[in-house]
Amino acid sequence: MKRATMAAFWPNYHVRSVSLPTRSHSSTVKVEEQLNKFKACEGEDSFSSQAEEICRGLTGLVELYSCIEDLLNLPLTQQALAHHQKEKWVNELVDGSVRYLDLCSKTRDTVLQMKESVSELQSAIRRSKGGEFKIEGDVAGYKSCRKKTKKEVAKSISSLRQMENRLGASLILDLDQHLSAVVRVLREASLIINSIFQQLLLFLSAPVMKPKPIKWSLVSKLVKKGVVMCEDQGKKMNVLESVDVALSNLLVQNPGKDSEAEKIRSAQNRLEDLEKSIEGIETGLGCLFRRLIQTRVSLLNILSR
Repeated sequence: MKRATMAAFWPNYHVRSVSLPTRSHSSTVKVEEQLNKFKACEGEDSFSSQAEEICRGLTGLVELYSCIEDLLNLPLTQQALAHHQKEKWVNELVDGSVRYLDLCSKTRDTVLQMKESVSELQSAIRRSKGGEFKIEGDVAGYKSCRKKTKKEVAKSISSLRQMENRLGASLILDLDQHLSAVVRVLREASLIINSIFQQLLLFLSAPVMKPKPIKWSLVSKLVKKGVVMCEDQGKKMNVLESVDVALSNLLVQNPGKDSEAEKIRSAQNRLEDLEKSIEGIETGLGCLFRRLIQTRVSLLNILSR
């Protein structure tokens, strides 16, 4: 099996070298370390699922912004930012902070809606008895939620790409070494969060696969840490796509192959995998949202002095 790489999940950003004046404070060293962690992920081999990589990215963002918070709390940083508060690039930083907060909130709402839809479908499958399947309506409701999510996510992705194009648009002149490095760090963090959110949104908006019965027993042998390989196409499916395969196999009449009990177990297992992935993403978004609020509050406090 061909191994997945971190670069396959986060292809849009490249962490540049940021030279910080490390002698000023230990927080500058911590920021460099966090940025280097993202840089180390580029091209790194991984057997983790796409959802796991996204969760790891969200956790990394929380740690990065925690270090940035320490950097913003330095008196040297606060004095320098306050002195340049009327500059265009300062407004760019403040505007970006509120945009990412809004995006994080909207994405979390989308994840919660999907979580509720998955929970309802799980309950419907548990209520089904024997071969008397009456869950077509519940499956249709789940797929409708997925399609609605895809439409909503398309708008957010478009907004993210516009934000990405605007990053660093304003020139920065006549800044001392420390402040120049701080601004580069904030812009670099924006590039990283933009890229990870694009990958998260693309994950959530995976197209609903059309019903196509396949022998799930063969597919299930290729399950490893949430990574599923499609028997027909030999390519990796994310957890959303594997749920689609299981649901199709559950609903489509396929005599002579898997038993109905096995189909139910397969669908339940794939939905449980999806539920765990969603919960992990939900937790990561919640932690990131709180960290982004704190960063924005710190910026506003500095500029209001």
